[in-house]
Amino acid sequence: MDDPQMRATRAGSFGANAATYAEHRPDYPAEAVEWVIGDRTRVLDLGAGTGKLTERLLDLGVDVTAVEPDPQMRAELTRRLPDVPTMDGRAERIPLRDASVDAVVAGQSFHWFNNPEALAEITRVLRPGGVFGALWIADDDRVPWVRTLVELTASSVDDPARRRERHVPEHDLLGDAEAKDFKHQQVRTVDSMVESLRTYSHIAVAPEAERAEILARAREYLSGLPDSRGVFVRPLICEAIRAIRI
Repeated sequence: MDDPQMRATRAGSFGANAATYAEHRPDYPAEAVEWVIGDRTRVLDLGAGTGKLTERLLDLGVDVTAVEPDPQMRAELTRRLPDVPTMDGRAERIPLRDASVDAVVAGQSFHWFNNPEALAEITRVLRPGGVFGALWIADDDRVPWVRTLVELTASSVDDPARRRERHVPEHDLLGDAEAKDFKHQQVRTVDSMVESLRTYSHIAVAPEAERAEILARAREYLSGLPDSRGVFVRPLICEAIRAIRI
């Protein structure tokens, strides 16, 4: 994903599928979010999307502010979570005061940020002793049928070798990053699994004919699995990283 134009296209692809994203993307495991934020209570969800991570933070009883640049994603977040303060903003220009939060988290979004500008802004709004955390939900491709599905759903704009690349925050005002993986899962049907796949940027921005072919191929493969009748469990990994603001 070294082509800046394609990167921007993929990063901007989610708004058109905002409602589908909200319904079919997996949530985050509570233990992963707790590991990232610890006992901190004033949290910025940066690149909040439709509020998948925001919702988990609310479950943990923290005070959340959401910042999201895409108006369609932001509207879906507000529709789902009307009581959450939600602001138009980007990681590279966060609309908050200096040292105003004690945790900044990015769910499925840190790899879209423009560094080092974003980390300069993140460390600006973080209080000393605060934490920056990034979380990603990925298919557990150690499971054979999942690995096959990942291979079948590659696209012409995809780079499978980099899909699981871990992005590590590096900044003079952040300590060394710690990383931890958490097992997770999502209950799916063939139909809902195909809808989940539809929201992934490497599929969403593929040419229409290719996208239709990928989704049809995925549906055929999933329908042929022994356990795919009715509901089945999709094995996932939540990859989490945290770094403390010095």
